[in-house]
Amino acid sequence: MKRTHHKILFLGLLTVLAFVLNVSIGSTDIPLPQLWQGFRGDGSYSLILWQFRLPKAVTCILAGSSLAAAGLLMQALFRNPLAGPDVLGLSSGASLLVALTLLVTPLASSIFGTSWGIALAASTGSGLVFIMMLLLARRMADSVSLLIVGLMMAATTSSLVGILQYLSAADDLQAFIVWTMGTVGATNWTEISVLSIAVGIGLVLAFAQIKSLNAFLLGEAYASSLGIRVRRARLGVVLATSLMVGAVTSFCGPIAFVGLAVPHLVRLAVPTSNHKHLLPAVVLGGALLLLVCDLLAQLPGSTQLLPLNAVTSLIGAPIVIWMVVRNKVTKV
Repeated sequence: MKRTHHKILFLGLLTVLAFVLNVSIGSTDIPLPQLWQGFRGDGSYSLILWQFRLPKAVTCILAGSSLAAAGLLMQALFRNPLAGPDVLGLSSGASLLVALTLLVTPLASSIFGTSWGIALAASTGSGLVFIMMLLLARRMADSVSLLIVGLMMAATTSSLVGILQYLSAADDLQAFIVWTMGTVGATNWTEISVLSIAVGIGLVLAFAQIKSLNAFLLGEAYASSLGIRVRRARLGVVLATSLMVGAVTSFCGPIAFVGLAVPHLVRLAVPTSNHKHLLPAVVLGGALLLLVCDLLAQLPGSTQLLPLNAVTSLIGAPIVIWMVVRNKVTKV
């Protein structure tokens, strides 16, 4: 027990270190002695720190922690180690509404071309899919059927997005593709406050389901025998996942592989199936991974930026392949 707490504490310290490196390293490096002055609003680096670096780093923490937690919830609910936060079709629903607003007409593109407009379109798409999945979750007797419906819904919306891309103009298509690459550097403090509220509510709901998540590991019949109200717990997990994934997708675009890879990575460092310890470790691990990915995407010392999804996929995909080969994902 103490070793597990020590490992979680170590993950927290690594996250703090990654946060400091993320705000201090970039096209213009901020020396550590002047970093504290910038935090206090003094010195020549305060504008860079408060207007650019800190919003981006805080967004990394919010997005990484929520996506990782959502991935863990989905893997426990469906008892599928390769389930991710997008299996409910939330990201695909967001992509479809953004594609409709950016690719269908020039008027929609001009109205919804702002960050708030795109966020509104993405949140509407995620919300519509969430309502559908919530209704289905109340009717379906098992989680496997819910998983299949979610995957088919994601496939359908992805097909519609592909058709819209094929028929769209080049300029509109470019704007949409840039959105699909994911970014944590386009949020301001007002947007971060909205994102924080949604993520905070989602995490509270997730931690409230810890007992149910532990019971789900042995199947829904076993969970029911322990007195868990399975359908109610499933609704809670779906609600928590939808809030976190929908909010992140709205302000950051679809970010790949964080929710899928982080729970497995954390299990290597914190080998426990008890979600009382695993969930906080995954939250920290998600924040840590996205801070590191964003740091790599900045290409320190250069003004060039890599697409965030390219970096997360380059890191996440080999991790998943390695764990499959090593049979690390045979059990959740």
